[in-house]
Amino acid sequence: MIVFGAIAPHGGIVLDGKSSTRTAMEELGRLHAAAAPDATIVITPHGVHLEGSFAVVTAATMAGDLGGPETRLSCTVDRTLAHAVVDALREVGPAAGVSFGSNDPGDAEMPMDWGTLIPLWFIGGRADPPAPVVVVSPAHEFSLEAHVRAGAAIAAACGDRRVAVIASADHGHAHESDGPYGFHPAAAEYDTRVVELVRENRLGDGVGLGTIVDLAKADSLWQLLMLHGALGDGFDSHLLSYEVPTYFGMLCAAFEPR
Repeated sequence: MIVFGAIAPHGGIVLDGKSSTRTAMEELGRLHAAAAPDATIVITPHGVHLEGSFAVVTAATMAGDLGGPETRLSCTVDRTLAHAVVDALREVGPAAGVSFGSNDPGDAEMPMDWGTLIPLWFIGGRADPPAPVVVVSPAHEFSLEAHVRAGAAIAAACGDRRVAVIASADHGHAHESDGPYGFHPAAAEYDTRVVELVRENRLGDGVGLGTIVDLAKADSLWQLLMLHGALGDGFDSHLLSYEVPTYFGMLCAAFEPR
């Protein structure tokens, strides 16, 4: 069962100094610890991309760092849950387990993408011991509605296990003309609507954002809809922060069972 949900950004800027986003990330970490999950599922847009397929890490561990050994993070993968998630996602569309390095996934260590590492840095990844993780990549070739169904499949795969689900997500990436994606007013429109949907606990209505997500250069919509599918209607939403500190928007939100 899902015991906690979160939307967490993955921009490295959250690591610099003190900001409303960093404060909110630290709060997400406290709420996650209070929920005491047995495992944490991270849905990341920056992991393995398999054309026409969902991807789930099935290596034994994942590890990465933010620039040096003092920022290294290593987490055990809950391989039993990971394989259950793969099987459940296959009820929605093609899905595959992915690994790296060793020919035996049971001995393999998967490099941790920043979409996984930065949320886990604040949310459970440095606990002693950290809860095991499962990392899932969406499949943009599938419809937005299919991503809602994929989230519901993930929740079903959890069974009686206490699981937290994190949607790793930055939002519109076209807020500044000198940013890598240039400026487009759709970025502000997209972010405004996401903030509204989170505040009003209507993530499922995010399907309607499909008309502007590409113009906004947002990487978040697929993960948000998978989170919605996993949570269903039994959670309250809490918008903790939103800011645009650079060319992309960053939002933190917690979802707790009623």
